[in-house]
Amino acid sequence: MICPLAHVEEVFKTDNGAVYQCSRKNCYWLEFNDSTTSFSVSDFFSFKKNIDAIDVEKMLIDASRSSDYEIVMPFRTDRCFLLTIEDILNLREILAGAKFMLELNGQIKSFLRRGAVLVF
Repeated sequence: MICPLAHVEEVFKTDNGAVYQCSRKNCYWLEFNDSTTSFSVSDFFSFKKNIDAIDVEKMLIDASRSSDYEIVMPFRTDRCFLLTIEDILNLREILAGAKFMLELNGQIKSFLRRGAVLVF
């Protein structure tokens, strides 16, 4: 659950989860699989790299039961993710969307600081 005192803004959301940015604590909140996990900025991007590095193709090819799940323990959290292939793909979508929106927001702010005019 997100802290009720925090000021959070939605960064990216799908039917499977969402990422929120907390300006009060300078962190990101991930809502996924009916739970919420807080990440520092650097830990959030590290977590995304870890999820992106999971070899889904190998999981699909491997017939052993141990390849049906991936266990991911994010740095500096008390959370452990037990992810199916579908979970991994859903989580990748959420994290990639959040990263894109954060980069887009940064680019827009950069243009505005330079006094550039945005034409649509």
